[in-house]
Amino acid sequence: MAYRKLNRTSSNRKALFRSLVTDLVLYERIQTTEAKAKELRSIAEKMITLAKRGDLHARRLVAQYVRREELEGSEHDAIQKLFSDIAPRYQERNGGYTRIVKIGPRRGDAAPMVLIELV
Repeated sequence: MAYRKLNRTSSNRKALFRSLVTDLVLYERIQTTEAKAKELRSIAEKMITLAKRGDLHARRLVAQYVRREELEGSEHDAIQKLFSDIAPRYQERNGGYTRIVKIGPRRGDAAPMVLIELV
């Protein structure tokens, strides 16, 4: 199997990961289930690698995926933050931009929960 379907339709799954990537870029740490985090990791790393390129084509490719949300109290949106703050931080690093830390089961359904954060 190439990827986790997470019991969702393809459009619902794409919307979910667009939101998760945007939130990860804005807040640099989010709490989610282990399965979603493992799937999110590959998408987020691709977005950061594109942002490291820094050219117009890379910016447009990222803009197709990352939603235009602004962090409260900031004039930066997610794409701007990715290119101006996050990408320069990882210029010397060849991948491995995210870390997954297990935090235990969720109270309602005992789903394994994790923190996914930028290293």
